[in-house]
This record gives sequence, structure tokens and C-alpha cells, in this order.
Amino acid sequence: MTHVHTGTTALGRPLEDLIACPSCDALYVARVPETGGRAVCDRCHTVLIAPKRRAGLRIIALTLAVLILVIAAVFFPFLEIHRLGLGNRASLIDTATAFSSGPMALLGLGTLAMIVVLPLIRMLLILYVLTPVVFDRAPWPQARRLFRWSQQLKPWAMAEIFAIGCAVALVKVSDLAQIGFGPAFWMFSVLVVIVLFNDNYLCTWSVWKSLETPRD
Repeated sequence: MTHVHTGTTALGRPLEDLIACPSCDALYVARVPETGGRAVCDRCHTVLIAPKRRAGLRIIALTLAVLILVIAAVFFPFLEIHRLGLGNRASLIDTATAFSSGPMALLGLGTLAMIVVLPLIRMLLILYVLTPVVFDRAPWPQARRLFRWSQQLKPWAMAEIFAIGCAVALVKVSDLAQIGFGPAFWMFSVLVVIVLFNDNYLCTWSVWKSLETPRD
């Protein structure tokens, strides 16, 4: 990938030929690598373009899997705690609604939004954008705007962060009580792996180009 110095080499270049690094804002002339290759920022080494063969179908399949896991995890127990003959189990809904008043109520609702609602919205947006593109159809209305929203929601969709944080916290309290992992915990564990694969397959530059290409 050729580096472009803003204000000099970039002059006269059409905007569609340029790509900016999302991490350091370095500007480049976009050159698509071979399938399976990667175009990396020279300054911060962020991956800018990474086309993969049949990535669209895999992303749709993984996105559907994430949707199923997140929805199912809401209704199954997440944790079971036993101590001195007493026990309790809690689901994600129970956790979010444990505090019914005061600032903690807002915290619970915010947690539920970041680990359930926002991931669901983001996955639905990705499905909406990619489904017609993968099957060689014209993009659906507002596809570009919705894909931009899905990218803006990415830092706030924290289902996998929640699962990792819970695992770390439970290790620290395991000496105080007997901890049992419910089905929802394992669903979130699988979710972490699927999200990593999904983000690896998703090349945002390729999606933008697909949305800009006219189709019959």
C-alpha cells in the first residue's frame, strides 16, 4: 500500500481511491491485496483491507449464531451460587433488575443494554446490510447509513467483555462460595469466540465498496 502525504500527493486523487486509517488517520491510496492478504497501515499497523474468499456467507452465519446465543442467554440462568446450604441462581434479566431504584437502577439498565440490546441491534444491522450484497442484489434502502451505525455501535456492544469480566471476578470469589455456571454463561463463552471470528472475517473496506458498486 502506497502512503499518501496529505496536502501534496493526495491532491487530484478521487476520494474513492483513498483510504484513511481509523486509528491514526494516515491517508493512503487504496490498493486491494490478493484474497487472503492484508493491507496494513505503515504507521500503526492497523489492518485496513483484508479481503477473504466467501467471507460474506460466513459472516451471515456467524451473525445469526450470535443473535441466537444472545437471545437464548437472556432466558437461561447465568450463575448459581451455593453457601452453607443456601443457594440462588440469576439470569441476565435478574442481574439488570436487581436494583429497582436510585443510580444503581440506571447502571443495571445500562449494563443490560451494552451486553444484550446493543449487540442485538448491531447484528441485525449487519444482517440487513450484508444479506443483499452477499446474494448479489442491490443494497436495501439506507444500507450505507445503517452500516455506519453498526460500526459506531461496535465499541459499545460489550457482550464478550462482560463474559470475560465475569470469569475473572468469579475466580476471585470462588473461595467464598460454591459457584456454578449456568447455560447462559457457556453461551456467552461461545459468543466470545464467535465474535472474534466474525470481526476477523468482516472487512469494512470491502463492504463499503460493495455498497458503492451499482447492481442490477
